[in-house]
Amino acid sequence: MRHLCRRFLQAGLLPALASMLAGADTPARAQAQWQPSKPIEFVIMAGKGGGADLIVRNMAEIIVKHKLTPVPISPVNIAGGSGADALVHLKKRAGDDHLLLFTLNSFYTTPLKRPDLGIDIASFAPIGRMAEDAFLLWVHSDRTDIKTLDDFVKAARAKGDKWIMAGTGVGQEDSMLTDFLNSTYGLNMSYKAFEGGGEVAKELAEKRADSTVNNPSEQNKFFPKGMTKPIAAFTPQRLEMHLRIPTFRETGMDFTYFMQRSVVGAPGMSPPAQAYYMNLFKRVFATPEWQDYMRKNSLRGDFLAGPQLMSYWLKEREKHERWDMAVQAMKRVPVKRGNQGIR
Repeated sequence: MRHLCRRFLQAGLLPALASMLAGADTPARAQAQWQPSKPIEFVIMAGKGGGADLIVRNMAEIIVKHKLTPVPISPVNIAGGSGADALVHLKKRAGDDHLLLFTLNSFYTTPLKRPDLGIDIASFAPIGRMAEDAFLLWVHSDRTDIKTLDDFVKAARAKGDKWIMAGTGVGQEDSMLTDFLNSTYGLNMSYKAFEGGGEVAKELAEKRADSTVNNPSEQNKFFPKGMTKPIAAFTPQRLEMHLRIPTFRETGMDFTYFMQRSVVGAPGMSPPAQAYYMNLFKRVFATPEWQDYMRKNSLRGDFLAGPQLMSYWLKEREKHERWDMAVQAMKRVPVKRGNQGIR
């Protein structure tokens, strides 16, 4: 190496060599040069106690434990308008490198339902998809007459519009699944909206609702105590933590549905800040604590970031738009049970 440097020095090229070597890891250096200089506001587009809220607070604990950032992470719940308030909050603070959002599928559905918001999800910074979350159909454990999906349909049909399905928001995941169940099985369940999955789970546990379509983590306060029970899963295969519970596919309805769990940056986030956060959450994803959390809460999926995550978002938005159109058509002409689900 000394011989090589001597030759470059003799040729007057050593400054050029130094410049080349300094620029060889420019992306890594650019990323290293940016770090958050004040607390990071981490917005949750749902209320406290729901799946998104539980995940963000778990990730914040992992970040603190492993000292992954030099500043605190501050979770903030903005649940209004089925996620609209959270999306508008980020839009108004475009270019803010200290602002993140944790999403539900209302990231797609709310802008589709509310074009007046002027929200284009392609303008947000794709940081990292941490997982996809499962849905199950739940009833209270006291309903000893409901052991199967057929039992559920019979009971809900008999009660008509007095059967209450509790869910989060209007026009988003839970209400779309309720529309699907009503149209597919000829039911007339009434939908009651709340701001978070934790509140929804509590409504069922305290018998103010007849059913929910909670994520597994949202029922962790009640299911282990024997207060609630799942009837069927909206997943391709049975869940490891609920192996006794059949999927809708097993009952004759080829239908699956998952909730994205992604970290999003504000529109106009600087590339160095985006690179910093992509690396941060990739490191969170790789921790034993996060992998254990995924396993215990029936989460699935690989880490996606950058262009891969943006491609995933756009495909999911298109799928939700098609699904909403199909559900609206099904509401007008209820379909018979069979392999007619939207995947």
